[in-house]
Amino acid sequence: MTDTPPSAPRLALVTGASRGLGAAMAEALAPEHHVLAVARTVGALEELDDRIKARGGQATLAPLDVTDDGAMQHLCRSIFERWGGVDLWVHTAIHAAPLTPTPMIDAKDWEKSWQVNVEATRRLIAYVAPLLIARQEAGAAPRALFFGDCRAGMAYFGSYGASKAAQMALVRSWAAETVRTGPEVRLLEPRPMRTAMRARFHPGEDRAPLAAPADEAARLLSGP
Repeated sequence: MTDTPPSAPRLALVTGASRGLGAAMAEALAPEHHVLAVARTVGALEELDDRIKARGGQATLAPLDVTDDGAMQHLCRSIFERWGGVDLWVHTAIHAAPLTPTPMIDAKDWEKSWQVNVEATRRLIAYVAPLLIARQEAGAAPRALFFGDCRAGMAYFGSYGASKAAQMALVRSWAAETVRTGPEVRLLEPRPMRTAMRARFHPGEDRAPLAAPADEAARLLSGP
């Protein structure tokens, strides 16, 4: 992680922050949070950092792979030691496998979809939950935000649809378990956006009617 002062009043952890909705969320949160941005792509994180600084915000960059269990454990221990907890966790890290007929699903794409979309989410919930609870015990109202995209059962979406559905099921279970005790866990529904992932799923689509990620981030964060 790059060195930045731990003086921001609130900490937002954004996993999958290098592009698309994740980057837009990080930028939108920067005015009121110190943003801890996690993604694999160093260059994209540095560009995000420049944009956050241009808005007067501060970020700590963590160029890590969310499927690296040891790195995620170390990251969360470091967060506790440095900041004492997390006020907001925004999880947008996702693997979008190429569209393909179900009998032709590539084994490597299937494995990566499961590791990124399901296993990494499961482990991160276990590691980040205590950081959210620590903030709650200090009198704050921490939240964890996830994002729905129901493609289960759609033609050619076998890898993505199945793994995303499993991720959403995990999140819904955690949300149901914490209704009374906290922290608040929400599964939000973004509108179709002008993202690279959307373009891979819908090549040739007219992108003009699609929402800009920045606009969608603002809308989702302003909700109840």
